[in-house]
Amino acid sequence: MIFAYNPKYVSDTLMVVTQDDQNMEQQVERRENVARLTTEDGRVIGWNFFEISKEFTIEGTGQVQINDEQLAHLNDLIKKAGFSDVLVPDHSPKFVVGLVKTCVPHEDSDHLSVTEIEVDNAEVLQIVCGAANIRKGLKVVVAKPGAMMPDGLLIWPGELRGVASFGMVCSAKELQLPNAAMQRGILELGPDAVVGEAFTPGK
Repeated sequence: MIFAYNPKYVSDTLMVVTQDDQNMEQQVERRENVARLTTEDGRVIGWNFFEISKEFTIEGTGQVQINDEQLAHLNDLIKKAGFSDVLVPDHSPKFVVGLVKTCVPHEDSDHLSVTEIEVDNAEVLQIVCGAANIRKGLKVVVAKPGAMMPDGLLIWPGELRGVASFGMVCSAKELQLPNAAMQRGILELGPDAVVGEAFTPGK
């Protein structure tokens, strides 16, 4: 679940993305200051909470963090607006240190690699990566499904050349790290990096 807030450009609205719309047409149902976004197949893919500053204070802009008390307040707003849905908290980090367990060439590409990368809780994700410096044994930063990149790109499961991919291996530039322009390819972390540890973009 992704929370985004940018009052300067989008007005005083908290936007909540709950899942990928898969490029389907969206419908919006607004009741009072709450709007539910659904796809043509009936999936709820997000919410907009208008005039949110009247309800509570949000720290920061762009992707923001919402605590459990604020999430409970959002659920109260949903209920008061007459919707039966409930937002479920998800505190798992979306940017984590990963260890490349396997790395093989993509069968239908001369530059893509198919990797298996261990992330948090010993979970292993298959990720298709186009970086020349990807290799087995490397420690990297993985943007898991449900992550929002610093430039606003949302990461969801997908396919590259017919192979399923569940996340993205990040470069320093994509993470908007200092001196990112000096580094090519994906970000290579040192041997002391802890697999599964949360990583904060932009720092």
